[in-house]
Amino acid sequence: MKIKTLFLSLVTLCAVSLSYAQSKQIDVKKSSIEWTGKKVTGQHNGDIQFKSGLLKFSKGGILIGGYFEVDMNTINTLDLQGEHKQKLDGHLKADDFFGVDKFPVAKISFRKIKLLENGNYEITANLKIKNTTKPVKFILDMSEKDTATTSFKIDRTKYGIKYGSGSFFDDLGDKTIDDEFEVKVNLAY
Repeated sequence: MKIKTLFLSLVTLCAVSLSYAQSKQIDVKKSSIEWTGKKVTGQHNGDIQFKSGLLKFSKGGILIGGYFEVDMNTINTLDLQGEHKQKLDGHLKADDFFGVDKFPVAKISFRKIKLLENGNYEITANLKIKNTTKPVKFILDMSEKDTATTSFKIDRTKYGIKYGSGSFFDDLGDKTIDDEFEVKVNLAY
């Protein structure tokens, strides 16, 4: 009987706690993701758009959860024009990179959140790309009202994207592409 009472008390406490939580949808039009990929002979940069996402806050305004979905069909190179841009955009969307026909959405889901100083949070999240989920860790700066920013690196080879990787192929020379690419994220909510 005591176990049943304890269990019901915990369920009630969780329900009351969740009723005070507030979810805020991100504004996908005002939010942005910029990417930079490097290779031996230089680098390319571009952007990609959010599909959806939200942040969850406690009654006291502390971040307690969140997720984001990225529309992989919107991969866009910014440092090239014309035929070169179309070629790189198409290659990044192809199966040997992100395979957007089969995997049109990438998703990041917060698993663990640690409050730091000055409106920052250390986030441990699951990042799913091409049906592969791996943990990522980053610092989310929420010191500005209704805005959050972060930047972090993603090792594409952990998601099966090995094209041009010196870690998997020998004798690539100046065609070698870095395994990691960087993303800079600006969230408006």
